[in-house]
Amino acid sequence: MTTVLVVDDQPLQRYGFRMLLDSVPETEVVGEAAHGAEAVRKAAELRPDVVLMDVRMPGMDGIEATRRIAAQGDRSRVLVLTTFDLDEYVHAALRAGASGFLLKDARPEELLAGIRAVAIGDAVIAPALTRRLLDEFTQLVSRPNSRDGDPKLALLTDREHEILVAIGRGWSNSEIATHFVLSKSTVKTHVSRVLAKIGARDRIQAVIFAYDHGLAPSPS
Repeated sequence: MTTVLVVDDQPLQRYGFRMLLDSVPETEVVGEAAHGAEAVRKAAELRPDVVLMDVRMPGMDGIEATRRIAAQGDRSRVLVLTTFDLDEYVHAALRAGASGFLLKDARPEELLAGIRAVAIGDAVIAPALTRRLLDEFTQLVSRPNSRDGDPKLALLTDREHEILVAIGRGWSNSEIATHFVLSKSTVKTHVSRVLAKIGARDRIQAVIFAYDHGLAPSPS
């Protein structure tokens, strides 16, 4: 059972999410919040597996709420929901510790799959926005100032460094396995070690780390 806290300033949106999530046996809505401050408080109180977080809300927005929930160090992971237009709010939310984001017009099965993925420690990005995300990160990150001397990079083996670059390119485990002629289980082990060594909670944070250090090439 995956427990979910629904955060949105629109009561009708919260109702719709609750109806969907409570309609399947593997998810349970344990609470709702109408703004960021309430989300932070309820996340600490209820310790849900996933916080379904809106971005724009009155008072404390979803970005600051995500940052505070991540800083609590609990098991709760944040899945941000956004509108079609990708903007700086989404980038800020990912840097604040969100485990991914989906569009609010995602199909019900996509939302449920995203919640399940985030709950087990994976990251999720709406497929239609992946390219735009990478394009905008390329512009936002100061690539010439990449910190090549970061001690975290020195902890990586040559293979783990290659895996980090592949993660930064947005490759899946299957694509990495094919490219390097490795088994999927070996790739999974390498990815886990990379995340641990660079201090990333998930692949989203690893992509950001790769871009910050100039390891991910600009999308063509």
